[in-house]
Amino acid sequence: MIKVITYGTFDLFHQGHYNILKRAKELGDYLIVGVTGDIYDLERGKLNVRDSLLTRIENVRKTGLADKIIVEEYMGQKISDVVKYDVDILVVGSDWYGKFDYLNRYCNVVYLERTKNISSTQLREQQKIYNIGIISDAMDDGSIVLESKYVSGIHVESVFMEDEIRAEKFSEAYELASSTNKLEEFFKDLDIVYVRTNLEDRYEYSRLALENGKHVICENPSTLSSDKMKDLLDLASEKELLFIDNVTLAYLRALPQLTWLLNRELIGTLLKVHCSVSVEYTNQYGMVDHLTNSILVLLRILGNNYNDIKMNPVFNKENELIYNQITFIYDNRIGIIEIGCSPGTRNHMEIQGTNGRVDVPDEWWNMGYFKALEGDSSKLKRYSFNFEGTGMRYLLHESLLMIMQGSEESKKLQPEEVYNIVRIQEGILKKLNEDYTHEKI
Repeated sequence: MIKVITYGTFDLFHQGHYNILKRAKELGDYLIVGVTGDIYDLERGKLNVRDSLLTRIENVRKTGLADKIIVEEYMGQKISDVVKYDVDILVVGSDWYGKFDYLNRYCNVVYLERTKNISSTQLREQQKIYNIGIISDAMDDGSIVLESKYVSGIHVESVFMEDEIRAEKFSEAYELASSTNKLEEFFKDLDIVYVRTNLEDRYEYSRLALENGKHVICENPSTLSSDKMKDLLDLASEKELLFIDNVTLAYLRALPQLTWLLNRELIGTLLKVHCSVSVEYTNQYGMVDHLTNSILVLLRILGNNYNDIKMNPVFNKENELIYNQITFIYDNRIGIIEIGCSPGTRNHMEIQGTNGRVDVPDEWWNMGYFKALEGDSSKLKRYSFNFEGTGMRYLLHESLLMIMQGSEESKKLQPEEVYNIVRIQEGILKKLNEDYTHEKI
């Protein structure tokens, strides 16, 4: 007897789930299905699971395909299950290709390709699934395909590229249902459009998507023009749609918690917020491109009532911007943004107060934790928050909640906040291009 085992959350059970179980059963004589437990889903960053564990188990049972159903409760359980049940074949989706090769010493690992013959209509008839389409000119997905698997109720359906052949290759690589170079065809059966093109094309594609009644998630910065940003936000509001700038930091748990603690004088009265970013770009647009997260932090922590913004840019002999220090001057406090492509510039955020400091090292914009030195303490206290993947899943989760609720009440990044950030970026870029005599080194 050949025993097969497969695992999944099986939330909002639909035809795709059924097809996976059917294909897994066809590989052997006896099928064991592991349904992930609620706590394990939370630990691995699975968000927005809507069906209870009992409901998910019952939906698997009703297919008649599972000979045995078990609950997956912890990381590493697969090895124990394979050994315990004397399993011959482990079946997982091809999006996890290579991730479970270590189990080949215990059984044969088979990666099944994503089912492509399920129409969005089928999914909608069974459960409300929100379909996402990608507009791109790059051959990577910006992590949205894999990250979407951690958010129940959404499905990445298709891709649009101006180059039809590249679109087909993209679709094959990420196992999407369809690809096209025709926008009218692309917009059909979509709820959300993810715009991931060159900066100069993002505004036009975002506007077209909104005009066609689609919610939009746009790669940041979506535009460096405050007029264009206002136009997109106004159009989205008029059509009762969401326009979301892809600033994942705004959707992580750590940032609002940090802001709340600082407002409660965790480290006393605030003196300085310093955000440092190391970049590869060596031009004005590249530098401005990395400003969003830093500006967001400064405005969240220090507020909007700054008195002035000053800059100290440095250019090399080729007239390329290689370093810039931007200072936000407030009453009795300052905010500093440091961006550079020299080896001496590091990724780090530090917040100083009259009674301590907060440190967020490395890629602080993926804030899963921060450390605080409070008062007379000689040790930094660590505040830790759940962060998995690239952060995209948290943005998708929040977007889905807003769409389902039909309001912006839960929105983590407010439209006026997005507009202010772009307005500041626009002003900085204008000063760099017009006002500064480039000091060469």
